[in-house]
Amino acid sequence: MVRKRNNKKSPAVQQDPLAEREAAKYDNPIPSREFIMDLLAERGKLMRRDAIAEALDLEDEDQLEALRRRLNAMERDGQLIQNRREGYGLVDKMDMVRGRIIAHPDGFGFLVPDEGGDDLFLSGRTMREVLHGDRAVARVVGLDRRGRREGAIVEVLERNTHTVVGRYSREQGVGLVIPDNKRLPIEVSIPDEWRHDAQPGQFVTVQLVEQPSRRRPPVGRITEVIGDHMAPGMEIDVAIRSHELPLHWPDAVQEEIRKFSDKVPAAAKRDRLDLRETPLVTIDGADSRDFDDAVYCERKPKGWRLLVAIADVSHYVKPGSALDKEALVRGNSVYFPERVIPMLPEILSNGLCSLNPEVDRLCMVCEMYINQEGKITRSSFHEALMRSHARLTYDQVAAMVVDNHAGTRKQFAAVVPHLEELYRLYHVLRKVREQRGAIDFETTETRIVFGSERKIDRIVPVQRNDAHKIIEECMIAANVATARFLGRNKIPTLYRVHEGPKQEKVVALREFLGELGLSLRGGEKPAAKDYARLLSSIGDRPDAHLIQTVMLRSLSQARYSPDNVGHFGLAHEEYLHFTSPIRRYPDLLVHRAIRHVLQGKKNKNLVTRAVQRVTGTKAKGFAYTHQDMVSMGENCSATERRADEATRDAVDWLKCEYMLDKVGEEYPGVITSVTSFGIFVELSDIFVEGLVHVTSLKNDYYHFDPAHHRLLGERTNKMYRLGDPIRVQVARVDLDERKIDFMLTEQEKGGKQEKGGRPTKAGDAEPRPRGKKKSSRRGPRRGRGKTKETSA
Repeated sequence: MVRKRNNKKSPAVQQDPLAEREAAKYDNPIPSREFIMDLLAERGKLMRRDAIAEALDLEDEDQLEALRRRLNAMERDGQLIQNRREGYGLVDKMDMVRGRIIAHPDGFGFLVPDEGGDDLFLSGRTMREVLHGDRAVARVVGLDRRGRREGAIVEVLERNTHTVVGRYSREQGVGLVIPDNKRLPIEVSIPDEWRHDAQPGQFVTVQLVEQPSRRRPPVGRITEVIGDHMAPGMEIDVAIRSHELPLHWPDAVQEEIRKFSDKVPAAAKRDRLDLRETPLVTIDGADSRDFDDAVYCERKPKGWRLLVAIADVSHYVKPGSALDKEALVRGNSVYFPERVIPMLPEILSNGLCSLNPEVDRLCMVCEMYINQEGKITRSSFHEALMRSHARLTYDQVAAMVVDNHAGTRKQFAAVVPHLEELYRLYHVLRKVREQRGAIDFETTETRIVFGSERKIDRIVPVQRNDAHKIIEECMIAANVATARFLGRNKIPTLYRVHEGPKQEKVVALREFLGELGLSLRGGEKPAAKDYARLLSSIGDRPDAHLIQTVMLRSLSQARYSPDNVGHFGLAHEEYLHFTSPIRRYPDLLVHRAIRHVLQGKKNKNLVTRAVQRVTGTKAKGFAYTHQDMVSMGENCSATERRADEATRDAVDWLKCEYMLDKVGEEYPGVITSVTSFGIFVELSDIFVEGLVHVTSLKNDYYHFDPAHHRLLGERTNKMYRLGDPIRVQVARVDLDERKIDFMLTEQEKGGKQEKGGRPTKAGDAEPRPRGKKKSSRRGPRRGRGKTKETSA
């Protein structure tokens, strides 16, 4: 029986505390999710949809359809679960856990709860029905042998993987693709009719037609043959597809960018602060293609006036446009060796939003007045028009202000006075940075130099000079000023947050330091200054690299969040990213927030929306809420990690390929990680990492000592410790697995001896290796690349 439409509100709708919110969203509202969950909690039992409708007094056919959709959405989001009798119940009341699946290359995995708390261990058998990144509901079935909560999948809420990339093979007449992504330890079955003429050994892209289940592996259809295994550039093509990086621009984006030309329209230049006569300059690497920031500095009686001008991307990329939606999906640009997957199309990233010399460009300017003590005493923001007076490289700037190179100073004579003031300001900011206690870890950034057919010729370290540090300090100052500006104006935004170390990490670090006669001050919650003080005290020690590595691993990863908790590593209470909207979506959101404030000040009556409540404050007319920022922050943090993983995979491939003809050669190195299954060693001269497996360590049984980051021989007390120098021989290179195996050279087989141990005697029996543990070996890790805000 079809019920008639009736716009009369049900009593339940009127009783709903959130009825006003629902009424603002819908013409014919029904009770909110929260009200439905309260109803189920009050009844204390599962309820069918018709029973829920009756309890809410919903009779109108539109309301019943809205209820159906709402219950489906709540089930999809893991708030409710429906049993086989079509009864709905609260996940939280049924001892179930919803969250995201994290797969391990060895086949097992974890469910990371949405609500926080300890992860749920998932056995290899359980993981057969889910893939890495899926969202699911699981129930706790007990404890595993290590005392961890173990779960079983109840329902998959959302599938994360729809395409995979891997090498096609045939086994016993059956087509298979093993994904290149090591977090997908599965085999995808390929029926012959979906082979797409792929030949064994070729890399292919596969669309999953059937997701895995408890009884069946996934089934796929080959949609693209990428190419042969060793083809030039294959490592990047595979990484792009394995990590599902958006490569092509949608038709809607192509249509939008047709309106852009290579020149700024005259209308766009109006009502802006004209800075074209101000000698702003860009300072970047010699191989940079996009220039999104420019700087200018002049002396003032009480200090300096510093301008940081950033390309005004927000003028061209409007909220809700096809460009905006695609930029959010991408989250950031991805930088592979000699190839970039940009966040924005080239007409913007290398054109209108690139501050090329001697052309008019729109920009957002942060103007700061900084006193003699390095404190920002006043700051303001402007929508401006600029013209870069020079495109400078880091080496050119260093030559002018550090080395006083006459030829370079003559070439850029017009801007030298401003660069000298910038260098003087840098010294003041650097001193304040040290006083503040910002943490400066010494890490090595590397660059791959290609030879013919895009094969690695060599891997070289990138040297940072004072010009790099000048720009870094300018960008950090602008980021801090922006965070304070938006905080004062109570606008929801994305902060770049870096939380302090967790207590268990601090305890482990102090235990390690205690063995070395060192200590970390600061009590239960040490500050960045305590870390910085310890770093400065170990500079001359031979084990400084070891100590620094352990300290670095005690810290968390920075992320994007609308909830400001400060930036631990930089020792700033307020910090965000303002300086790169060409390549980072959070920066674009920050620019929109600044523009909203500036335009609101220009026109007090410019209010396009109702007042929205945001964490206890009010933001008038802004397009985004606090909850919007939560969602976008999580997305941008995820795309940042995706970019890191994709570039690491490509570089690991290239490094393995580089080492193929070096099997048998010996190199000096440093132990960069110690695990129960062996030691990872980075070669000192070529920055390639590989594994010395524990079974290749002869003449003793070695046990893993995690507290001291070492392997220790049980008879001889020989040890292999994090940070120790070591000499190894290349034993094997597996390009498919991206793994390099080392073995100790003859002169290294003695290892270092722990104090009090006895030396190995000639003729000591060589013990038979115990059962091999299945290792979760990693491929070589690339040097940590730095942006213009290092460690930020």
